[in-house]
Amino acid sequence: MHSTNTAMRFLLSFCLALLLLCHTTPLLAQLPPRTLTWQFPLPRPHTGVLLGNGTQGIMVWGGGNVLHLTISRTGFWDHRGGVEFTTKTTFPDLKAKLQAGDEAGIKAAFTVPKSGQPSLGRPQQLSGGRLDVTMPKGWLILYGNLFTDRGLLQVVVRDPQQLSHVINIRQAASLEITDIDIPKGLRGKLAFKLIPHYTFVADQLRAASIEEPTWVVKENNGKGAFIQPLPEDDPLLVGYDQVNEQHVYIQTSNLYYNRKTRRFDYPAMQALLDRAPSAIATADTFWASYYRVVPRIALPDPLLQEIIDYGLYKQAIATSPNGLACALQGPFMEEQQLVPWSNDYHFNINVQMIYTPALATNRLANFRPLWRMIGGWMPQLKKNGEAFFGRPGALMLPHAVDDRCHVVGTFWTGTIDHACTAWMAMMAWQNYRYGLDQYDAPKLLDETVWPMLNGAFEGYYAMLEEVSDGQGGKRFSLPVSVSPEYRGAAMNAWGRDASFQLAALHRICRILPQAAAALGKPVDPRWADVDKRLPAYTVISGKFMDEWNLSNERIALWEGMDLIESHRHHSHLGGVYPFATIDLNDPAQRKLVDNSLEAWRFKGAGGWAGWSIPWASILLSRTGQTDAAIKWLHYWKENYVNEGRGTLHNANTNGTSLLGAPDWEKEAKNREVMQLDAGFGALSAVLELLVQNRDDAIYVLPNRPRTWQNLNFDDVRTEGAFLVGATVKEGTVTEVRVKSLAGGKLALVHPFGATYKLNGQAQTGEKIIRDCKAGEVLLLSPL
Repeated sequence: MHSTNTAMRFLLSFCLALLLLCHTTPLLAQLPPRTLTWQFPLPRPHTGVLLGNGTQGIMVWGGGNVLHLTISRTGFWDHRGGVEFTTKTTFPDLKAKLQAGDEAGIKAAFTVPKSGQPSLGRPQQLSGGRLDVTMPKGWLILYGNLFTDRGLLQVVVRDPQQLSHVINIRQAASLEITDIDIPKGLRGKLAFKLIPHYTFVADQLRAASIEEPTWVVKENNGKGAFIQPLPEDDPLLVGYDQVNEQHVYIQTSNLYYNRKTRRFDYPAMQALLDRAPSAIATADTFWASYYRVVPRIALPDPLLQEIIDYGLYKQAIATSPNGLACALQGPFMEEQQLVPWSNDYHFNINVQMIYTPALATNRLANFRPLWRMIGGWMPQLKKNGEAFFGRPGALMLPHAVDDRCHVVGTFWTGTIDHACTAWMAMMAWQNYRYGLDQYDAPKLLDETVWPMLNGAFEGYYAMLEEVSDGQGGKRFSLPVSVSPEYRGAAMNAWGRDASFQLAALHRICRILPQAAAALGKPVDPRWADVDKRLPAYTVISGKFMDEWNLSNERIALWEGMDLIESHRHHSHLGGVYPFATIDLNDPAQRKLVDNSLEAWRFKGAGGWAGWSIPWASILLSRTGQTDAAIKWLHYWKENYVNEGRGTLHNANTNGTSLLGAPDWEKEAKNREVMQLDAGFGALSAVLELLVQNRDDAIYVLPNRPRTWQNLNFDDVRTEGAFLVGATVKEGTVTEVRVKSLAGGKLALVHPFGATYKLNGQAQTGEKIIRDCKAGEVLLLSPL
């Protein structure tokens, strides 16, 4: 009997091994997301491990026997210094001043009036503070393991006897509570110290008439809480509470503040602790539902795989549908300095880069806080647009605003960059088109997409004028236009027909008829007229390199303005991406794009920011240069990410970009600038290598890198509400999988060449065009 059982066990093991061997590549995509490890010490907040739920943000860092937890909350704004744009100028007035060279008039029109009261000078999000957890002498923090599929951080520490212990740190998915689960060996042995943000920036805040925090519970017996007041805005309460020797709960809140009495209901906040254990436990439900729908991707490149794994995790914690709209740094604000650029909303690329991957990663719900915020701004956007453009229905979204849509700063070229409005309108349309199967798609189209598209168009239409086309006819032109941030706010930072603005307007003109058809609304003939008579881009000819006497015709920034230097915005190439208005299948247009990339490549990366590089990678993958696209992502990871995976605006050394950094280890006061945009841009760039959405079709594995011999992915969402997957084995694409969620027309360019099989039947043609039924599954394979 024993020998029979042994034989049976051997047979079962052999069969299981054979099954695994036969399905190695497909099963890679079924593995849970990878665990990521941070080696301590981690010397600065932005080198720390991130925990977040879209509202509360925690950065875990430190070294030796001290663990630091930096605490912040999205939405803690000192709103003073913000200004409504509409009261200052109009487009005809601005146009006249620019054409007359009236620099004083421009400055007067865009300067924020002085209030006469001390302030920070512009709206500013503030951090909360820091909790220091000190272990006994002789203990040492070794490393942290982040289980991305559960939102669980395990910090491994070692005692003087060389035994290891694990501190578990988790966060609730919707409540502003973080749990520190203390192992037995440390219970009763820890010392805690809560330090307000005010402590680190007291001089700046005091000069701005911001008072010191008030302690609700002075630190005593494992408890502490303070209220940080603001002169005109709601305060923030930050606290921690050790409810027993095992659990310490960190809390943030502005929900229990009574504006009439100007008092915090601290007991009500404390009552939340009764819900903390269940809230922490139910975080498992959030994480399970999140990873049930995001793509499963297994790549042969470990660096790109980490971009996917950590990117998907950060998407969940920074843009959660349970939280608030994500700004430059989301909820992750350092305590040792005022957050750079106010942690505001930048709409000339940054917000778009943060949210774009939610389309392909099948997380359309993550857009809801963003559209909810912008929906609340609609009266202000309409007031802005109608006052500035003098046109009913026009909307205007300035490039940098706080959460009330008040302008941050006096950067006049950014404030009039109308592509900010157009790009967000396009993104809203993409949200609708990718989510045709979603229950709220009709409401999104009617209440958000349609007014934003029309508002963007009406603003542009007010800017247009008719000029000679050189052939006896008339064409449209944008007499005053900008290319984002090029030449800053100088008087020569504008020109006629900026290519970025032309691409944005063309994209709006092409979307509007589709949106009208979906809503059953009439087509405005102006849309087609503008699309037909407006140039696709502005060109310039001449030499771009002296030594080799290289010259060509290429896309200009605006009329007469070449890309004369390396610049962080690749905006003149916006017709390639993000607006994709250039037909890369047309030989003439493709030649112009190749010429433009040649000159752009020569200018180099010396003026690039962190988010510039994922954008460059996408431009290259869109034009078939996928190996170069991958190399730039490697370059980004090496040069614009710190030692703790923090994604940086400036390069991590002074050796690669003029936007560099001093030696942080030697600098007395660290000025590191972390932003989330580049990390999400890198996530989009990797997804672009797998699947691209273009006007003519969905492209699967276009120009697959020659080094990618084995890979597998599933559930990449596309326009039209399709889920796409593919498998590559030993250098050959063996299968492409498509599932239609909403039904409708599918146009897909596959990687099998002229012949292939569709659900087992022989087919011809490099593109499949098919009317699908909802729920239909298509399997494409080599013939």
